Amino acid sequence: MSTRLLLPTSAILRHSALLITGALILVPFVWMVSLSIKPPGEIFRASFSFWPQQFYGIENYTRALTEAPLPRYMLNGLFVCTMIVILQVLVCAPAAYALAKLDFPGKSLLFAMVLIALILPHEVLSLPLFILGYQIGILNTYAALIFPYVVSPFGIFLFRQFFKTIPDDVIHAARLDGSSELAIVWRIMVPMALPAIIAFGIFSVIGHWNSLFWPLIAVRDQSLMPPPLGIMAFKNEEAGNDYGPLMAASTIIVAPLIIAFLSAQRWFVEGITGGAVK
Repeated sequence: MSTRLLLPTSAILRHSALLITGALILVPFVWMVSLSIKPPGEIFRASFSFWPQQFYGIENYTRALTEAPLPRYMLNGLFVCTMIVILQVLVCAPAAYALAKLDFPGKSLLFAMVLIALILPHEVLSLPLFILGYQIGILNTYAALIFPYVVSPFGIFLFRQFFKTIPDDVIHAARLDGSSELAIVWRIMVPMALPAIIAFGIFSVIGHWNSLFWPLIAVRDQSLMPPPLGIMAFKNEEAGNDYGPLMAASTIIVAPLIIAFLSAQRWFVEGITGGAVK
């Protein structure tokens, strides 16, 4: 009887904790959307109401799209994130396959180095990357925004964990059919690991779409700026203290990420949990 009484209580506590955490996470986004449809006079009122007394959304969103090159910033972000994901998959999939399915000297040491790189923040490498970018002449170009992220320790780790769940018999059969190791990677392993690739792609796009620190160092040309850096230029040069258009621009930039995540939510969960089976 006591066990039956404890189960509903524990479930209620878990769901309550999840609801409270979710609400705390959503508060800044709700505040952002609310400010994006308010006139300047209502933004700094002491009392909060989501819906404004005077709807000012058309004006704010029109200014966000016309007073700064916001579409250009978003196209830059789309191009940079797409190229990063493609190059990361091209590099990380063969590396993960080697660590998961091949035997060679130094394999454990290489995997340990991947784990060490996984816990290091990318900002630690910003100074060496800046010097390297200056020496090879890629600063203030798209290449400066793309190539520092081509090798992803998280991608190698995630793909390795997923590849380890694939039976070795599949690989042995492919080798008997005459397939090379690279053919096994791209024709067998990658299609079977599609959920993990989608999950990693979402992580990568969100991380680099929202990246500010490295773009702030790597580029100066406004035509190359990704969305977060473009928002800073928008605020300083165009919007000033008028937070309505600034919040409207922020909402426009965040919306594609939310839509993409909701559309790929099932594959995201499957890709993250698939590697935990092994």
